[in-house]
Amino acid sequence: LQLVESGGGLVQPGGSLRLSCAASRFTLDTYAIGWFRQAPGKEREWVSCINSNGDRSSYADSVKGQFTVSRDNAKNTVYLQMNSLKPEDTAVYYCAGRKWLCASRWSAYDYFGQGTQVTVSS
Repeated sequence: LQLVESGGGLVQPGGSLRLSCAASRFTLDTYAIGWFRQAPGKEREWVSCINSNGDRSSYADSVKGQFTVSRDNAKNTVYLQMNSLKPEDTAVYYCAGRKWLCASRWSAYDYFGQGTQVTVSS
């Protein structure tokens, strides 16, 4: 399973971005997808997760109410909508896949994307 993130970029504080995580060669409908981020000089942080059929999602306290995870299995894509972005949201964002159910540990996932840079700055 190969995962590819897209949608990162430079945005001003208060702005929005939508990240995408797409799969090639496999369908995502049996995989839970987690989102992680890593800022320079900081440890990798779990951000959010959505289970395989999309009926359950979870968020880190730091992004709850600000980020929304969703999926469109027909398009084989998972999204992370990020609103009201702050400079402290600046990081490389990664998606990761594992069968069926969410997890918050990086090591619980089996497949990983290459990351997409999100920079929040004026």
